[in-house]
Amino acid sequence: METRSEQIKGEPLIILLVEDEPAHAEIVRRNFAGFRMANRLVHVADGQQALDYLYHQGEYGEPAQSPRPNLILLDLRLPKVDGLEILEKVKTDPDLCCIPVVVLTTSSAEADMIKAYKNKANSYLVKPVDFPQFMTMMEALGYYWLAWNEYPY
Repeated sequence: METRSEQIKGEPLIILLVEDEPAHAEIVRRNFAGFRMANRLVHVADGQQALDYLYHQGEYGEPAQSPRPNLILLDLRLPKVDGLEILEKVKTDPDLCCIPVVVLTTSSAEADMIKAYKNKANSYLVKPVDFPQFMTMMEALGYYWLAWNEYPY
């Protein structure tokens, strides 16, 4: 029987990481690089860059160079455009609304969680302060979204 990783070998999953903290972005990058499956992590450091990537604007104007992501990992507190605004735009756009969005943030505020889920976030994860716990969370996140979750092609 063909496993999911064999099924997508050679077909990269595109993961858009919207994260302004370089250390957090590096943890995600290192963790996802450890998966044997083909994937491509695209990192943008602010909300406007995320929108530019998703809507093929500015430096991301060429769709072949900025393909639709299969997954968006979204911080909430971002420069230029807030993560909740990005989430709302993605989930109300008929061309983007099926892309899973995982909020990955330091905010454990209930109001933020409620807003995120009202805007149809697929998951809400609070980044642990403890480095080993953050690594464990990223490993579990990677297995779920890159190994076990199914994507339509």
